Amino acid sequence: MEPLDGKGLAQEIQARLKDEILDLKARTGRVPGLAVVLVGADPASRTYVKSKEKAAAELGIFSRVVRLGTDAGREELIARIQELNRAKEVSGVLVQLPLPKKFPVWDILDHLDPAKDVDCFHPFNLGMVLLNRAHLFPCTPAGVMALIDHYKLDVTGMNALVVGRSFIVGKPLFTMLSNRDATVTLCHSKTRDLGSLVKRADLVVAAVGRPAVITADMIKDGAIVIDVGTNYLDKRDEVRQYCDESQQEKFEKKGYAYAGDIHYPAYDKASFYTPVPGGVGPMTVAMLMQNTVELFKKGLAPGQ
Repeated sequence: MEPLDGKGLAQEIQARLKDEILDLKARTGRVPGLAVVLVGADPASRTYVKSKEKAAAELGIFSRVVRLGTDAGREELIARIQELNRAKEVSGVLVQLPLPKKFPVWDILDHLDPAKDVDCFHPFNLGMVLLNRAHLFPCTPAGVMALIDHYKLDVTGMNALVVGRSFIVGKPLFTMLSNRDATVTLCHSKTRDLGSLVKRADLVVAAVGRPAVITADMIKDGAIVIDVGTNYLDKRDEVRQYCDESQQEKFEKKGYAYAGDIHYPAYDKASFYTPVPGGVGPMTVAMLMQNTVELFKKGLAPGQ
């Protein structure tokens, strides 16, 4: 088994981006700008936004976070998104999900300017991914594909299984793998006999958001397993059940730990695997920074 080192690859990508941003600043007098809209106090969302702020600061990207309380209304949220759509210093806009349940997701995301939609949430951009005409891709699926490419894992003809059908990860990744000539099955909570499907898969991607939904007995020997899940756990019995020793030690020190959607003993049966943390998570942030830079360059006048 060999880990797919998302943390290390993310650092390589960000180092390249830092040099590129310095060059852009020297040529244009400006830098890319990323705006994130955070509504409510979801602990995982706060952690993600903090990591995005930190990465942007380290790279020299202008960063702006709009924080709204759970009492914010629809009109206020849409108005803030539209304000960011118009802001010249902002290259990319991200609405951090999940939103509080009172907000219908598409009612909000439809107000993103597709030209500033840095995580490809807008229906227009998702459609371009489906048609294989996109120039940017959703950050987490893009991070998965970047890891596959970096380790030269040819998915052509592979029996690939994606578990989870969200528009954020599962559906676009299903499309992106299919566009690479993998034979892809998309599973979800209503799938019958998930275990038998997993056992036949050469490549398993878990993006459910539930600890250990894929167990070691499901995995075929030599399969590639990619774990998109980063489940925040703050209860000792759950940490002992789902986490390896390193995360159990983290819990004892900090009171929380992270577990993947794939139970860690499955890694022993895999040819390649992404650890949690340190696998797909850092790649998501790196792809967000890369997409922000690409949107900035797309907005430059010819010759700049």
